[in-house]
Amino acid sequence: MSTKTFEIHIHDDQLTRLRQKLALSDFPIGAQVDDSWNRGPPVAEIKRLVQVWHDSYDWRKAEARLNAFPQFTTSIDVDEFGSYEVHHIHKKSSASNAVPLLFLHGWPGSFIEVTKVLDDLVEGQSGGTAFHVVAPSLIDFGFSSPSKKESFQFEQHAEAYHKLMLNLGYTQYVIQAGDVGSLVARFIAMRYGPFHCKAYHTNTPVPAEPKQESHPEVYSKILETPLTEAEKIALQRLAHFSQEGNGYYKQQTTKPLTIGYALKDSPVALLAWLYEKMHDWTDNYPWSDDEILTWVSIYYFSTPGPDASSNVYYAMEHHDPPAFAASQVYIKVPFGVARFHNDLVMLPKLWNHTLGPFVFDSEHERGGHFAAWERPDVIVKDLLEMFHGGGAAYGFGEK
Repeated sequence: MSTKTFEIHIHDDQLTRLRQKLALSDFPIGAQVDDSWNRGPPVAEIKRLVQVWHDSYDWRKAEARLNAFPQFTTSIDVDEFGSYEVHHIHKKSSASNAVPLLFLHGWPGSFIEVTKVLDDLVEGQSGGTAFHVVAPSLIDFGFSSPSKKESFQFEQHAEAYHKLMLNLGYTQYVIQAGDVGSLVARFIAMRYGPFHCKAYHTNTPVPAEPKQESHPEVYSKILETPLTEAEKIALQRLAHFSQEGNGYYKQQTTKPLTIGYALKDSPVALLAWLYEKMHDWTDNYPWSDDEILTWVSIYYFSTPGPDASSNVYYAMEHHDPPAFAASQVYIKVPFGVARFHNDLVMLPKLWNHTLGPFVFDSEHERGGHFAAWERPDVIVKDLLEMFHGGGAAYGFGEK
């Protein structure tokens, strides 16, 4: 498994083609009478961003910023699936006791999410914890390979990033993950914990509701413990999201190729598809035009193509049993949770005890779904606390 240095360089012809497509864009008419997001991104806002993307957005500057981070590709052999090039940021700490950390992004994010926390994690605390950070582009995302086969599942994702860590010399490691990355982290913990995967931290835990038959102790505690106001509001928000906001999930888990044609052919369709989630899933985060267009451009210029990221959603519901259900088992790997009160899915805290040794948690009134991007301070603080000498996951490196 060979590792090579990597720099992003999109060919001038691709940039020219993008501008040509943007110049020829057609937009919906008559479907919206105001600037409401109820039906999706307002036409006026998408038109404005398309104009910026065409006229003034500078991909080369964004490319240079991204290339300032140490990037590599490693060829990983996945059992019975062949070889995959896994793109990753890898930055080592100078601290002698630094902990190897695998950072797993979600959708519609990418490896860019690690960039706001990278330096603080690598530098760590004076005399305390620091991290060697590895942040891959998931297969089918960014500058990693496409998955190639419909049967590529979460077990294969888990194997690829576990082997990446081994190849980089990290036989034991911890994980930080959100969104899709959190589901991958659960499969890594199932397959490679607790010796290799020592612990993980997530901002997107998805436990099943505890039942008396399956989790009698947790169930009894739930009966004795009233929901907090934050938990009540979160369940209401989840119900609204399930009714009004998860059409993307049904599409991508059933017929991803259908929407894939639009995402591959039309940069405007891609922009609208991703920006809707970036807007709706954050806690009033003040996205700049440069941030929006860089996030979307990474998808547009990705190695597997902007349609490929839907494959991981198809895998979720075509796993046997479905991937979320398969991951909702008790795994003897310590984990911590950051709970952001304005995230899409914030289930009652006690439910987390069904997933494994729940050793660390933090609560935050401000913040949404893209935790490392919206609240990098919290993610850094949590990881430094969780893994410092007296922290909840003390004992890293022990068998």
